[in-house]
Amino acid sequence: MHRRSFIALLGAAMAAVRPLHAQQKATAVIGYLSVSSPPANPADLGRGPVHQGLSETGFVEGENMVSEYRWAEGHYQRLPALAADLVSRNVDLIIANGGTPPTLAAKNATSTIPIVFIGGGDPVGFGVVASLAHPGGNLTGFGNLTLDLTAKRLELLCLLVPEPTKIAFLVNPDNEMTEQTVKIVQDAARKKGFQLPVLKAVTEAEIDTAFASFGQLQAGGLVVEADAFFVSRRGQLVALASRYAVPAIYEDRRFAAAGGLISYGTDNEALARQAGVYAGRILKGAKPADLPVQQPTTFQLVVNLNTANALGITVPPSILARADEVIE
Repeated sequence: MHRRSFIALLGAAMAAVRPLHAQQKATAVIGYLSVSSPPANPADLGRGPVHQGLSETGFVEGENMVSEYRWAEGHYQRLPALAADLVSRNVDLIIANGGTPPTLAAKNATSTIPIVFIGGGDPVGFGVVASLAHPGGNLTGFGNLTLDLTAKRLELLCLLVPEPTKIAFLVNPDNEMTEQTVKIVQDAARKKGFQLPVLKAVTEAEIDTAFASFGQLQAGGLVVEADAFFVSRRGQLVALASRYAVPAIYEDRRFAAAGGLISYGTDNEALARQAGVYAGRILKGAKPADLPVQQPTTFQLVVNLNTANALGITVPPSILARADEVIE
């Protein structure tokens, strides 16, 4: 073969390879690590707020990105293995959803793959990042002030249940943040002069048991810990609160929408969308260390008047005036 013919043939072969190589690199693989369970409708996965944020930066599922989902289904002990599995698949980025436990699991699994976290009470205090302004390393994301807001929920519930002697606190002991959260809420209860019995549940059956024992406590109400397992069991929690006539406050408007008395917390869908935007920026070359950790500045207070009426509770005008949504 003549040298000129060989060069021409080699050039044609290289030209044929380049598009295939470019196509492979253009498809980003995102690992999604969550404490929660998968949605009942799998089609909802590609329509969630994280994907909305990603689409705003030009990444669309099935076109130039694919997602690998790992669900702990409320079992925190599964998170390290699930995180390690995502790392072994060499994903381009991990989104850790559900607070501090999945974030720490992802951090412990890799120091090189970028991680964007959603939720968590104190990213600096729990060693997730070096600082909010300069997170350092391979992590950044969006906290939700879980610890501070739990004490605020206790305060709001006291306005609905005047002069209580006891308010119960339902927690998931498997959550790494529970011990610190209990201390903060117990301190807030002591300052108000009432007791805070702690109920624990890590399974559906234990949630049933906790509510069955509520009458013996003679507590005026119940604060439900901000916990991904409890979010996944919100239907059960709301139904039990109705059955046992328990005034309860929750972290997320989805509880109030499902019939819960009152909820107060961050707009988790907004946080997830913003996390998707961060993920897209990182996939385009931004470094997590250069993207400051964001904390929420607005919060949602939702009151279900139908549930209040069923419980014989008169919601104070001060709460109704502050409410972002009143369900009637």
